Amino acid sequence: MIEKLIKEFKKIYNYEGKVEVFFSPGRVNLIGEHTDYNGGFVFPCALNFGTYGVAVKREDNRFRMYSMNFENVGIKEFTTDELVYKKEDDWVNYPKGVIKAFKDAGFNINKGFDLLICGTIPNGAGLSSSASLELLISVILKDFNNLDTDMVNMIKLSQKAENEFIGVNCGIMDQFAIGMGKENNAILLDCNSLEYKYAPISLNGASVVIANTNKKRGLADSKYNERRASCEAAVKTLNGNGINIKYLGELTVDEFNKVKHFITDPEQLKRATHAVTENARTQEAVKKLNAGDIEGFGKLMNQSHISLRDDYEVTGVELDSLVGAAWKAPGVIGSRMTGAGFGGCTVSIVKDEDINKFIEEVGKEYKEKTGLTADFYVAKIGDGSRKLGEF
Repeated sequence: MIEKLIKEFKKIYNYEGKVEVFFSPGRVNLIGEHTDYNGGFVFPCALNFGTYGVAVKREDNRFRMYSMNFENVGIKEFTTDELVYKKEDDWVNYPKGVIKAFKDAGFNINKGFDLLICGTIPNGAGLSSSASLELLISVILKDFNNLDTDMVNMIKLSQKAENEFIGVNCGIMDQFAIGMGKENNAILLDCNSLEYKYAPISLNGASVVIANTNKKRGLADSKYNERRASCEAAVKTLNGNGINIKYLGELTVDEFNKVKHFITDPEQLKRATHAVTENARTQEAVKKLNAGDIEGFGKLMNQSHISLRDDYEVTGVELDSLVGAAWKAPGVIGSRMTGAGFGGCTVSIVKDEDINKFIEEVGKEYKEKTGLTADFYVAKIGDGSRKLGEF
């Protein structure tokens, strides 16, 4: 794979000589959905597939970028003086946003680079191809400019780029999981304080299987920002009634049950109910995993999907069909939607001996119900964004 990318880089840029190769993974969230911007816990892990970058440092301040996933876009060029969002620049707006975030933070980015990228994450699948690209650019910027910064700061700058430059009001989970990923571990992250701990994933003869609905959905124009606004409005209502919190994630289920009568808007109440209960499920899920109770972990995954379907209303017919088929399939310990919703992917824990049957049966039922063909990935849990070396 890497050899092929290097060859392609040299052809595209008419270059001979050494190149640097970088990798940034995708991520999947095992449980804890739409809790990140509510100041709660999430439980994601980095995957062993993601975004590869082949790059060479330039002596001027020009950047040239090419993606093998969007060959029709061609090579896009810009300088450090031209860091403005342009619709026609397509995917290159993400790197531009990251470079601008680093510059605005006071880092001296005076040298550009030539870059070829190739992503093995399906675009629009909800496995964070955009955050993967942002962290890839961050790691290259640090390496090429000898920047004195750590991964957590690079994660924050990548999130800032997506929030302010791209205009997607995402929480920090995607960037954090991708930047701080660790092989065979998921991360219990408190999105309020950014305190985190690694939890070893020991699935005892089962694997993580990701299924892509292949229903395209754009995060920026989805209902994501509406859900976030509902939760913020619920917090405001509680604040107005003497409950001093900044985020819904600060409340336990018991505490929430005592004060939820103040939230009179039915939609806000449903959204807040999901945020609080999902946060509790996430903390409980890690305890189950640490105790070796995979079955208990699976049940919490199922409950998570039901809450996302009924209270948060971010699933839709495709995700519900895929999860519904998974719940009936042999060897399934748990299954739920993952990511922002409205399409994208599901994540299931499936016993290894049943994986082929699972893919066959779930795929068949899903196609019958929706007319769409799902793609399946048996995922391994990998390390975070990093430089692979000089070649």
